[in-house]
Amino acid sequence: MGDAIRAQVLVVGGGPGGYVAAIRAGQLGLDTVIVEADRLGGTCLIRGCVPSKAFIHVAGKFEAMREAADGNALGLVLEAAPRLDLAQTVRWKEGIVDRLSGGVAALLKRAKVRVIQGWAVFSDAKTCSVQTDDGALTIAAEHVILANGSEPIALPGLPFGGPVLSSSEVLSLQRLPEKVAVIGAGYIGLELGIAFRKFGSEVTVVEARERILPLYDEQLTQPVRKWLEQAGVALHLGAKARGLVNGAALAVETAEGAAIEIPADAIFVSVGRKPRTAGWGLERMAIDMNGSFVKVDDQCRTAMRNVWAIGDLVGEPMLAHKASAQGEMVAEIIAGHRRRFDPATIPAVCFTEPEIVTAGLLPTEAAEAGTEIVTGLFPFAANGRALSMEGGGEGGFVRVVARRDNHRVIGVQAVGTHVSELSGEFVTAIEMGAVLEDVAATIHVHPTLSEAFHESALRALGHAIHI
Repeated sequence: MGDAIRAQVLVVGGGPGGYVAAIRAGQLGLDTVIVEADRLGGTCLIRGCVPSKAFIHVAGKFEAMREAADGNALGLVLEAAPRLDLAQTVRWKEGIVDRLSGGVAALLKRAKVRVIQGWAVFSDAKTCSVQTDDGALTIAAEHVILANGSEPIALPGLPFGGPVLSSSEVLSLQRLPEKVAVIGAGYIGLELGIAFRKFGSEVTVVEARERILPLYDEQLTQPVRKWLEQAGVALHLGAKARGLVNGAALAVETAEGAAIEIPADAIFVSVGRKPRTAGWGLERMAIDMNGSFVKVDDQCRTAMRNVWAIGDLVGEPMLAHKASAQGEMVAEIIAGHRRRFDPATIPAVCFTEPEIVTAGLLPTEAAEAGTEIVTGLFPFAANGRALSMEGGGEGGFVRVVARRDNHRVIGVQAVGTHVSELSGEFVTAIEMGAVLEDVAATIHVHPTLSEAFHESALRALGHAIHI
């Protein structure tokens, strides 16, 4: 490897934004280099979205087997209770990560993208140095795409280390902790807290706000709250974590102002993420900021010519699929295509128990915007597919939000078993400008969960069939 290379496009960060940008740039015939300090795939693939869903899957299977040990309504009976080998679970999870990371490497190679392993530090807006195993390397490029991603936020009194874990460490535990304290009742905290409860750990959740999943309305979060309570998860809402006590307990100030100690073998801090802006020379690039995020326009251009930024680095929502969409767009703009980032909505999913999907506006958000709406809600308790897989008794539903004047769909939400798989249909309806009559006139397969979307549109129009 030489000590200096030049490229048309330099991508910094091999996560879902960066690697997609690099692959698309390579497909378009652009000489492209991507630099990644860790493994290809980024936080989402290596220690976030994908491995956490693997954990959640195993936890669900283990819970079902535990319930079958005493017999259940389905007629399934195990002669003995199951046993969890968490180290084997982690090895299985790592196998999935290895396969997907290797797949990203193969895709980059096929697109003729050069991959440089190391940490990029910029000396100016278009030049960086990378310390590789073979020595220092300088890279200069015509275009730079910053996809540096984000990192977990630590609490001032609870720095990461020892029993205080971020999501990265939680997913690599070799032994099941008996007592887990989760700080933060957002989607990351609840997803993993629920998984550990299913594994058999005692779980306590501490949240500074007055309710769980505070970004969503209570109608959506109530089924999750109900599951937590029935599963024996202790909730301390309106409470503040104050610090570690003798390395074995979490000090908490309750909503009433009382000081309590929560015994915990593991303390999972999940209070959000922040853009990774330190340690790579951002201050030498003459780029404008928008608070803690890099400021970009609707094409992801920064204030510096031919320097682009995407994904978690540029603001909320900090979601992998947003980063990928932006990365693909930027590559195409560099290649001369006419593009801009203006999605009708960016859907989001909470892989809690049960799952939550949101696309577009919540009813409260539409009201705050001054839009007169009509809504239709259809419960999974009246859906044959949900009932046939034990998903009808958890209070789940699909809810559609439409403008009153022209019936255009501006929001769809759902909570229930496996509703994450409906997110594509929801966002397609909004992106394509569907009206309630379009959804109502679309024949949905029976029996499927998607019928609930059809029925919610019918109900908003005043003539639901099955309720």
